[in-house]
Amino acid sequence: MEDLIVSIPGQHPGHRTGTSASSSAPLLALACAAFGIGTTEFVIMGLLPEVAADLRVGLPAAGLLVSGYALGVAFGGPLLAVLLLRVPARATLLGLMGLFVAGNLGCAVAPTYAWLMLARIVTAFCHAAFFGTGAVVAARLAVPGRSAQAIALMISGITIANVVGVPLGTFVGQAVGWRMTFFAVAGIGVLALLGMAYALPRIETIRDLAAEIEILKAPQVWLTLMVSTLAATSMFTFFTYITPILTEIAGVARAHVGLVLLAIGIGLTAGNYLGARLADWRAGLSLVAVLIGVALMLLIFAVLARTPWTAITIVTMWGGFAFAVCAITQAMTVDAASRAPNLASTLNISAFNLGNAFGAGLGATALSVGLGLQAIPFLAACVTAMATAVAAPLALMARGARIRHPHGVPRPVEG
Repeated sequence: MEDLIVSIPGQHPGHRTGTSASSSAPLLALACAAFGIGTTEFVIMGLLPEVAADLRVGLPAAGLLVSGYALGVAFGGPLLAVLLLRVPARATLLGLMGLFVAGNLGCAVAPTYAWLMLARIVTAFCHAAFFGTGAVVAARLAVPGRSAQAIALMISGITIANVVGVPLGTFVGQAVGWRMTFFAVAGIGVLALLGMAYALPRIETIRDLAAEIEILKAPQVWLTLMVSTLAATSMFTFFTYITPILTEIAGVARAHVGLVLLAIGIGLTAGNYLGARLADWRAGLSLVAVLIGVALMLLIFAVLARTPWTAITIVTMWGGFAFAVCAITQAMTVDAASRAPNLASTLNISAFNLGNAFGAGLGATALSVGLGLQAIPFLAACVTAMATAVAAPLALMARGARIRHPHGVPRPVEG
């Protein structure tokens, strides 16, 4: 495969000196890695009873394995990204995937709850740094005007993990033991590592700490991070409690909740690709429009979702809008910090996971003060309205601005 040279001293990164027959192979390798990461993050939720029984801890303690992972992503990812700034992008991705494999093997053989928590946190450290660097690399591999779609192809591994990996991993864990699930995820990591080692070209990028920190002074970067945090807070305020909401409000039979989650996963996948196309078209304007769509879906659900079929239809559409936001904000972060995007891109992944923790806590607080499940969609819609208010000036700032495309070709973000 021809080498990609995307950093030339004194120039913006992005000059391609050669092309391979197709850039799909490295993107698919990155998507495979994302599939493994997405599976290990969420599959624990379906295995909490088995983990709690095997390690002799209560369900609340087992639930902290979810929070520990999210906080590991939020705070460990940026730290690891800074430590790896001097390491070439290809080596960074391979090393992070090696850490992922080691972390999952550690989960599989953990003799105690404390060791399992430690292994989960180690695994989480690679999450944000991998997606942050991976998004930059995916954008570099894309043809001009399609960088967001390349990022979305990589991120599609997460959506596929929710549709396929998490249900399958839960089934394996329940059938033959939760440890086998983590052995299987480690195997996925090995396959992804081999695929990246074969397919990823050598990529030279500007990885200078001073440049990375300097780019964080741009208000567009921080506004985008705020939108990511608020959007994720809204998403997980609602999604964390989706099972009781479906069964107690919409009348979905408990045995059918898995099918509804499958439909939501399909919506997430569709939203990922929709968001990518919108980001390559007019990112700021599209972000505002999609956030309004999220809020509307939540409000419509709160008012109309009183039967299983209406609930399934609405939450599937909600999933599409919600994950379109993720694709747009990640692409906007890479664009806004295009001269030194690695740390900013990683921070955006951390912001999303911080919102994950905030959302679950916000929903729990609402329930603890007696608001009830009926209030959850309204509460999530209010948080989305806050995200929209932040996104509006972001869209105005981007309108008419010209940002360097990852290949070094200036292009308008808004027209």
